[in-house]
Amino acid sequence: MGTTKWNVTTDLTPNDKNNINQAAQHVQMGDVIAFPTETVYGLGADATNPLAIKKIYEAKGRPSDNPLIVHVAQKEDLLLVAANIPSLAEGIIDAFMPGPLTLILPSNGQAAENVTAGLSTVGVRIPDHPVALEFIKACGCPIAAPSANRSGRPSPTTAQHVLLDLDGKIAGILDGGPTGVGVESTVLDVTGEIPEILRPGGVTREEIEKVIGTIVLDPSLTEEKEKPKSPGMKYTHYAPEVPLYIVDGPFSWVDQKIEELHQQGKRVGFITADEHLMKIPNDGSPPEDWNVEQILSYGSSKRPEDIAKNLYSTLRSFSRERVDVILCEPVLPVGIGVAVMNRLEKAATGVWMA
Repeated sequence: MGTTKWNVTTDLTPNDKNNINQAAQHVQMGDVIAFPTETVYGLGADATNPLAIKKIYEAKGRPSDNPLIVHVAQKEDLLLVAANIPSLAEGIIDAFMPGPLTLILPSNGQAAENVTAGLSTVGVRIPDHPVALEFIKACGCPIAAPSANRSGRPSPTTAQHVLLDLDGKIAGILDGGPTGVGVESTVLDVTGEIPEILRPGGVTREEIEKVIGTIVLDPSLTEEKEKPKSPGMKYTHYAPEVPLYIVDGPFSWVDQKIEELHQQGKRVGFITADEHLMKIPNDGSPPEDWNVEQILSYGSSKRPEDIAKNLYSTLRSFSRERVDVILCEPVLPVGIGVAVMNRLEKAATGVWMA
């Protein structure tokens, strides 16, 4: 299968809309199309067509018990797949949709069973991206769309990332340039008495609590044996090509770990914050006083939103041709830093602490 690429802009010119309509026609024929959102690129198909949804799982190599998020274009369309909208969700919808927030709602059975993985609930969101919204409208159906990458790999924030993973495996891609938020949507279950965050993401816990009061973090985030109610709650995710370890300790201790790896014949990559380096060469080669083979910054520790935006592209910048193992400094788990650490912990082989 050849993968067609259409270039589009957020201006939605007549040419852009023509390209979007061509992509939408493929969805209507049961094909899979990648498209940009404000978070990451999504891999979209008709959420009501089980054969089309099967193609998503096949392209990604994704386990079939991992549910998909459905994307719609406006508030009224949530009821295309949801049985109802609980009253406590109304304020959340008004505050954060369109935006990087997914709500877990009671399913009305219209979404294909392989979208919900057999659950009685369905995850739905309204993306805050003009190309995504125009694409969904042109398709004329709710769009199920996980991230457009091979399962387990870092999520794609550019069309090139998508093509590296899925070229020849999907019908096409709408190339709308780099995405904005960089990490996936927050997933919030509003089917119970107290809303639960199932996956931290682009909308923070603090922001949600300002609107509806106290919410909780679902324990299933750490209990892998539980049946997942949301994408990202099971299996290894977001991993680079080589093993990644989070290192939490003073630099003297980290230097010791690097030396131990070198004694094992390992080439070491390192991810840190801007503040910890005076200058990082553009090609990722380390400064002379750093005893590693490749070093990259994920951004400034003073701007966690930038770290979120840069995280996946940074992870994808390391290859097994250059390094054998990656060490990464943690970020402060506050605000969107919670989502960043959630992704790093899912990507990591382990955590080393002094």
